[in-house]
Amino acid sequence: MKETPVSAFGFAPITPQRAFEEIAGQIRELVAKGKLRPGDRLPGERELSAKFNVSRNTLREALRALELSGMIELRKGATGGAFVLPGSSGVIVNGLRDLYHLGTITPQHLTEARIWVSTIVVRVACERITEDDLKALEANVQAAVRAQKAGNFEERAELHRQFHNILAGATRNPIIQVTMEGMMEIMRQFIKGIGPSENAYTLPSRRRLLKHLRERDADAAALEMSKFLKRLETKYLDLWNERQKA
Repeated sequence: MKETPVSAFGFAPITPQRAFEEIAGQIRELVAKGKLRPGDRLPGERELSAKFNVSRNTLREALRALELSGMIELRKGATGGAFVLPGSSGVIVNGLRDLYHLGTITPQHLTEARIWVSTIVVRVACERITEDDLKALEANVQAAVRAQKAGNFEERAELHRQFHNILAGATRNPIIQVTMEGMMEIMRQFIKGIGPSENAYTLPSRRRLLKHLRERDADAAALEMSKFLKRLETKYLDLWNERQKA
């Protein structure tokens, strides 16, 4: 891809204090205005540092900040450079995970949010779900059955989390999908903290839910999901409280 000349962007010199933030802000604004699009390569370091009137080290600090935020990717080599990314849920998911580790998000917060969001998800999924979505959910349940028979708790737990992400994908709404992905990552951390446990009601509930989804019965699907999660989360919170007392 041909690199766009630096003059085409209208970069402006910045003030020395917190220079890297101003640089990152200008590049974000260009993306917001559509002057930089996913796949575009930013001008080279020499051109950019001259236009911004900063050192290359300051410029690199700004580019690293944009890379950490998921805005750009820094590639090495003759064909390398700074490339605008199409967007990723990773930054949001990692941020939610960090908030959980810091204690800003508690297990109780997670329990409430998971029930609320999941109830919305199944209602919307009943309207928008496709045959491919249903097949993916059914395949997930079958894989979870095999993992349970093999006594593989980690694989089964991962498949259960994937089930919720597939279901969220059926809403065709990226905000809901990212939110669910973030919650499932926090659930992974939460379950890691309380340790493995067994229950006999997850897979039967999955089968009932799939039946309601196929019938596009939103009320029955929402009720099934809500009852299941409340039962499951009560168990999880009991285990969590026991660990806290130990």
